[in-house]
Amino acid sequence: MEVDKDFQIVTMKKQKHIALIAHDNRKEDLIEWVSTNKDKLGRHFLCGTGTTAKMITNAVHLPVKAFNSGPLGGDQQIGCRIVEGDIDFMIFFWDPLTAQPHDPDVKALLRIAVLYDIPIATNKSTADFLLSSPLMYEEYDRKIIDFSKRMHRK
Repeated sequence: MEVDKDFQIVTMKKQKHIALIAHDNRKEDLIEWVSTNKDKLGRHFLCGTGTTAKMITNAVHLPVKAFNSGPLGGDQQIGCRIVEGDIDFMIFFWDPLTAQPHDPDVKALLRIAVLYDIPIATNKSTADFLLSSPLMYEEYDRKIIDFSKRMHRK
């Protein structure tokens, strides 16, 4: 890692670590999307929250490392892996019309993803655009803002 002013440079490798997450009403949508993109996704390392990861593995036959279910801490486990630099990219098909018992965890996960400058897709169109980007198959330098330095300057 290299420090550049108030940024930290973190290089994503060619082979990305991708988190796959979906709320209950969107799981089938995510499985369909993964199935359509199986060849591209198969070139990367996949993980996901419990039920979603297991469903994708069973339906699409891609290895997806399963963390806990979202409401049982899986969102927080994914967030922790983002902070540790073990997840580069997130596809999260969330349900905007159904209140979730773990909404604070979801908000925290999205906040961490933004803080650590990882690409996030929350719907099929964005996921399609991200996956079709040439950057998916080459190294990419993320600039992670060091907010503590910015706060001290004020």
